[in-house]
Amino acid sequence: MAAPELAHAGAPLLENVRQATEMLQVGATRGHLGVIYKLLLNARIYVQIAETVPRANPFSNEVQRQLAELRIDVDEIEQHFRVLLDVKEERLRNADRDNLARYAEANSMLGPPSPEEPRVVFLGDSITDGWTLNQYFPGRDYINRGISGQITSQMLARMKADVLDLEPQVMVLLAGTNDIARGISQQTIRDNLSLIADLAVAHGVTPVFASILPVSDYHKTNNPNYERPPGPPPATILALNQWIADMCGGRGFVYLDYFAKTVDPDGYLQADLAADGLHPDGAGYQVMAPLAHDAIMRALESRKSAPRRKRFGIF
Repeated sequence: MAAPELAHAGAPLLENVRQATEMLQVGATRGHLGVIYKLLLNARIYVQIAETVPRANPFSNEVQRQLAELRIDVDEIEQHFRVLLDVKEERLRNADRDNLARYAEANSMLGPPSPEEPRVVFLGDSITDGWTLNQYFPGRDYINRGISGQITSQMLARMKADVLDLEPQVMVLLAGTNDIARGISQQTIRDNLSLIADLAVAHGVTPVFASILPVSDYHKTNNPNYERPPGPPPATILALNQWIADMCGGRGFVYLDYFAKTVDPDGYLQADLAADGLHPDGAGYQVMAPLAHDAIMRALESRKSAPRRKRFGIF
């Protein structure tokens, strides 16, 4: 009403800002530089138009206040955008892309495994990283080597330092969730998992491959960050889990099926197992723990009948 021409000239810009804002609330595009730039660019143009179109005279104090707040908001978005640029550039320049330093000190202090207690390494992403193993497996030599946000290629790069050098009898791998979220091809994920299996077997480590857990957005009303993008991810999870199961069957590995015990009738992660629809909470880990224990026991049993193999694949 204060600037009639602004309603017409600014309508497309407002729609672009609305769409960008909605995209930033979805997990797959949260923090996406391109989306933030779109929001910033359209908001900047809107402010410029607002300052140039004819407007009522005098301009009310309320309208002046709204425009002043809008300018401040846009400046804050630009500052946020610049910080994100710096952070992402720093990550690209980071010499330790695979975060090998995360467990370097802990690995150096870890002694050899005991003959009486089999050592098991859990390798994975945030779901493994957040699992307090000694709480669910007391008295066991179970070692957590999960790192939040990692994809299968990064876990492949950590195999020597964070798995093989620790001389476990069994490795439990839970991987692929972040690959799918980033749009990495199924073939690339399969290749990485196959190479991880090859390295484990060649070094006398018995691999256990876990299924990817389902996801859900049942809690998005509590927090918009818990909304999951619609579309292919559930079907992609099913396809990758089927491949993992088939690979385990073909190569004689134990398949650890978390999915079947955590999915609800609609194909999503059960609402009471994860507050954010992605990362298991205490109830989720309570479901997973006995499944992991059973898989590890089966893997250890399979070693008794397997040919004796020294480390580094030398008979």
